[in-house]
Amino acid sequence: MAGIDLEVPAGSIFGFLGPNGSGKTTTIRMLLGLIAPTSGTVELLGQAMPNAQLAVLPRVGALVEGPAFYPFWTGQANLLRFDAADRTADPRTRKQRAGEALERVGLSNAAKKKVRAYSLGMRQRLAIAVALMQRRELLVLDEPTNGLDPQGTREVRSLIRELADDGTTIFTSTHLLAEVEQLCTHAAVMSRGQLLRQSTMAELRSELRPRLVVRTPDLERAEQTLAALGVRDLRRPSGHPADDRDGVPAVEGDPGELPIDKLAAALVTADVRLHGFGLERPSLEESFVALTGEGFDVAE
Repeated sequence: MAGIDLEVPAGSIFGFLGPNGSGKTTTIRMLLGLIAPTSGTVELLGQAMPNAQLAVLPRVGALVEGPAFYPFWTGQANLLRFDAADRTADPRTRKQRAGEALERVGLSNAAKKKVRAYSLGMRQRLAIAVALMQRRELLVLDEPTNGLDPQGTREVRSLIRELADDGTTIFTSTHLLAEVEQLCTHAAVMSRGQLLRQSTMAELRSELRPRLVVRTPDLERAEQTLAALGVRDLRRPSGHPADDRDGVPAVEGDPGELPIDKLAAALVTADVRLHGFGLERPSLEESFVALTGEGFDVAE
């Protein structure tokens, strides 16, 4: 790990993104004081960790590396046990807070069911309920939708949005680009132990310059014509969606400020057969892959 300085605005949903093995969980463990850095310092909520654990951690809820519960106890019993281990928790309100937390994550009807009968999605929600037994300024969620089916994923996303709307700052790590695109207001990109980029999602989207995409069987003639007009960075993208009817290949490039109508007219004049022509904005996936040189899981 080297030179990581994360700026997480209060009230944001901050996506900590990177391929598996990029250092996300290690960073989270250091932030929470679960492991100590070999060099440098770690601060959480403005205080040094792990020295300030007793002051900082009661303000933070966390789910790290998947939930672990007593399988033969009920969901409610697990919550009560975890809360009893918290020296800052008020035992007089324990049952009331457990009921409220279970209701918050949609598990009221499963409160008396043994955890061994819970689905993975239910266990993820129960883990978030543990973090919600007390009011938290910051909620740290490590891969909160990992292994969930689409319905479970939607439920956890909805819960995270509700928590953020109520003023809780959410810090969530993921290797799924869809999570960041659909959920987060801010993002940071990790790769091989280094922080490559952090910004708002709006800034990331605004930087994606549209590229000219031409689908034609006359690739060489198209490339020569476009190059002569000043189109830069011409290339034939591998895996580009081809025309479903006849598999026509594509060439793409950066047109800069060149008028697109003049580019089309020049290609027609050069007898380039056009099966497809237009500007396409790169996806966030392409932007992140360009940063890391590695692929991301983009499916649910």
